[in-house]
Amino acid sequence: MKFGGTSMAGTERIRRVANIVRKQAAGGNEVAVVVSAMAGETDRLVNFCREANPLYDPAEYDVVVASGEQVTSGLLALTLQALGCKARSWLGWQLPVHTMEAHAKARISSIDSDELLASMAAGEIAVIPGFQGLSEDNRVTTLGRGGSDTSAVAVAAAIGADRCDIYTDVDGVYTTDPRIVAKAHKLKAVTYEEMLELASVGAKVLQTRSVGLAMKAGVRVQVLSSFIGDDAVPADELPGTMIVSEEEMEELLERGEMERQLVTGIAHDKNEAKIILTRVPDKPGAVAHIFEPLAAASINVDMIIQNVGRDKGETDVTFTVPQADLARAQALLEDRRGEIGYNRIITDSKIAKISVVGVGMKSHAGVASTMFKALAERGINIQAISTSEIKVSVLIDEDETELAVRVLHTAYGLDAPDNVGDEAA
Repeated sequence: MKFGGTSMAGTERIRRVANIVRKQAAGGNEVAVVVSAMAGETDRLVNFCREANPLYDPAEYDVVVASGEQVTSGLLALTLQALGCKARSWLGWQLPVHTMEAHAKARISSIDSDELLASMAAGEIAVIPGFQGLSEDNRVTTLGRGGSDTSAVAVAAAIGADRCDIYTDVDGVYTTDPRIVAKAHKLKAVTYEEMLELASVGAKVLQTRSVGLAMKAGVRVQVLSSFIGDDAVPADELPGTMIVSEEEMEELLERGEMERQLVTGIAHDKNEAKIILTRVPDKPGAVAHIFEPLAAASINVDMIIQNVGRDKGETDVTFTVPQADLARAQALLEDRRGEIGYNRIITDSKIAKISVVGVGMKSHAGVASTMFKALAERGINIQAISTSEIKVSVLIDEDETELAVRVLHTAYGLDAPDNVGDEAA
């Protein structure tokens, strides 16, 4: 069971979490809990680091920011004990959670689970701080923002858990953002592939890395809300959204528990920025000169469009980067103008990426044309397109985001009938 920062924000909410955990344990389950720091706490600790030393050492930064999860794991263990449960906290270095690569964005390599399993078998609830790990040289590490989701899936894989429940402030995965489309409905299940695409194109429910790890390790993940009232039913009876393999999804479809849909969901992301380099030499190596410095600076490039070469042996190259990296990317490209040989650099941060995701696309034609036609009928101009096996993404003007999401949600038949509640699949 994993609880995020909003679920752990203060003693009242921690008591509510403890009651949800107690019910699972009382139902005969062996339970491990992974917790995030209280909402806002990590930001507060990051600011302390910046004030102490703007050019901070990442290893010491990790020592400071990892403390937020240490506090909540101890408090939850204490609260569970007050409710009459056997519980203890296990810090990242005590298990340990072995990590590799850089501080502040470490990756989990393995988790020692023998002592943890023995403790759980003896009826003890294990409370583990998410986000924390131990480097090869015995220093505390952290896994980057949203890392507690990854911690939870990794612990679930290490102990062979039947299920990993991710409690968050939403009660599942919806066909799109219900704040934009009132007729959006909660999905009973999505495949790992679909969730991976949805997470990578703007759905904020789960960290992308945690979904990739769940897919690789075969961990069944359930997304559900911790804000469900004091008399909440156990997760087994509460319909969240299960994230499962394609094989399990096929079984659900065959049993009639899910309807077969061409498209699973519509995601949007306003955190993209577009860069156009005009009149780039149309010759081998020219594009490499553009993207090598961006890769070296760890700037993630998403969509790339190279126009057909002109008569003069020149072409325009368009691509997107995260909005937060736009200024850095622009500065890097301007520094290498002579090397790349482009004429002008044009940037636009007032754009949005709209993505249509669904495993049904693999076996059906016409998904992209439905998208283009629906947008065209509402006068929404497409600036760029990219596709994968189960996703079509387009760039549009940011002002048209909500309209585009609503239009596409209807075009693919995802609107829930007025008489159907949230539990519709």
